[in-house]
Amino acid sequence: MDSKALFFFALVCFCAVALRPVFAENEEDPGLVMTFYKDSCPQAEDIIKEQVKLLYKRHKNTAFSWLRNIFHDCAVQSCDASLLLDSTRRDLSEKETDRSFGLRNFRYLDTIKEAVERECPGVVSCADILVLSARDGIVALGGPYIPLKTGRRDGRRSRADVIEQFLPDHNESISVVLDRFAAMGIDTPGVVALLGAHSVGRTHCVKLVHRLYPEVDPALNPDHVEHMFKKCPDPIPDPKAVQYVRNDRGTPMKLDNNYYRNIMDNKGLLIVDHQLANDKRTKPYVKKMAKSQDYFFKEFARAITILSENNPLTGTKGEIRKQCSVANKHH
Repeated sequence: MDSKALFFFALVCFCAVALRPVFAENEEDPGLVMTFYKDSCPQAEDIIKEQVKLLYKRHKNTAFSWLRNIFHDCAVQSCDASLLLDSTRRDLSEKETDRSFGLRNFRYLDTIKEAVERECPGVVSCADILVLSARDGIVALGGPYIPLKTGRRDGRRSRADVIEQFLPDHNESISVVLDRFAAMGIDTPGVVALLGAHSVGRTHCVKLVHRLYPEVDPALNPDHVEHMFKKCPDPIPDPKAVQYVRNDRGTPMKLDNNYYRNIMDNKGLLIVDHQLANDKRTKPYVKKMAKSQDYFFKEFARAITILSENNPLTGTKGEIRKQCSVANKHH
């Protein structure tokens, strides 16, 4: 073999060796993809869908929880099911922070996880179960079916220490809310659509009494104030008491565009609802969604998709928890 041929052969061998780890890494970590479990657990998505249907049939409020979960988990740095972890000696659970006030039904996510584990032990992450249960919960509430990618892995620790840096509070300014979502890649119409989730569920009196006492917020519709007083008669409500106002009295169990008509009529319960209808940046989209449910659903689906893909752990990062409330090393 002459010197030129020898050099070429050596170069090809070097390139092959140098490129091998890159290809291996790509094969190892495809990132998020549609039907990630088609080979490893073909029934996974059907099991989750069936469990969501069964649980919704027995406990209607589970669907609100599925929807809130995806927001509270994915908005805080990563869609990694850190929300579901219980407190440990080192870390406070995100579930126990003020931002998570009112979140519940976590035990039903465990029910779904157990059903999946029976079929495919150690394969499907809690992070994917959280996202897919939200997708199917949205359908149960009359919302659109949103095709979502899978392949997330579970984080190993709570993010309670940074939750307030990422998750806007109900009563923060619309500017803060827009900025927080923009950091995740969600634009203004996407934010307006996501807040349409306030179409379902309820708001605890703790979160809205400052609009009633000591004086009524003049921005509130007087007809709605009477109802709010009836539901929240105490200026300092007991956080553990079942005192709340339905977000939408007309269609409280349905994800629809009635929310936008309500807030345009000054019937929004939270400061952010009122600001959404009146701020010049968001008002045009509120009007458009109030007129068209199709437009609301289109923007809602787009925003949920972006939210669900926020900085996930994939490949060899994180783990597949055996139990959603406990990292494997503590299990």
